[in-house]
Amino acid sequence: MSARAFSLHGAAALLALCAATAQAGTLQITVTDRQGQPLPDAVVVVEPAGGARGQAPVPVQTTIAQHKMQFVPAVTVVPVGSRVRFTNQDGWDHHVRGLPAGTAGLTTAPGKGFELRLAGLVEGRPPSSTEVMMAQAGPLQLGCHMHSSMRGFVYVADTPWVVKTDAQGVATLSDVPEGAAKVRVWHPDQVVEGSPVPVQVQAVSAVTLPTQVVPRRRRL
Repeated sequence: MSARAFSLHGAAALLALCAATAQAGTLQITVTDRQGQPLPDAVVVVEPAGGARGQAPVPVQTTIAQHKMQFVPAVTVVPVGSRVRFTNQDGWDHHVRGLPAGTAGLTTAPGKGFELRLAGLVEGRPPSSTEVMMAQAGPLQLGCHMHSSMRGFVYVADTPWVVKTDAQGVATLSDVPEGAAKVRVWHPDQVVEGSPVPVQVQAVSAVTLPTQVVPRRRRL
């Protein structure tokens, strides 16, 4: 290839890259509960029109602690294939039980999900912990056989366009293809999952999505 041809080829590639970048937008979504208040810990999933899937998210490693009879954080979002380390920071034994959340858990076959036991914390020793790989997409509910009030959730994602709302109920997603899309919201306290909401993604977009969720009061 001649230097001129190489230069033209490089310029074309640069233009294509710029065009692709220009077609990606940032979407800010504010999720509210039934009373119109900000809804933290809601999982927001954006589905671009045309079935675009994007690059598969890279698996990560993260930790969920059992601390003061709670799962911390209460809701964790990870890509498929990620490894989650469960660690017991309380001075007594805990179980960790993971099953599909919502109605899917009612029809789960025996042996599905995972279950483990973690010994209580002993002074001078590292906390007991076990790692679990999240191989199946979808929400999981975490529980403890020994302490029924304990519950937590892991949302396992197979798309790059998924994020959890912060304390102000806000979720921000970047690199979303511009144009028509649908937004789904999942929350641990929802009774029925709402229908996807159509949105129009631009270079910078902001929308508010009301839900019928009545959040539980969490024990401190």
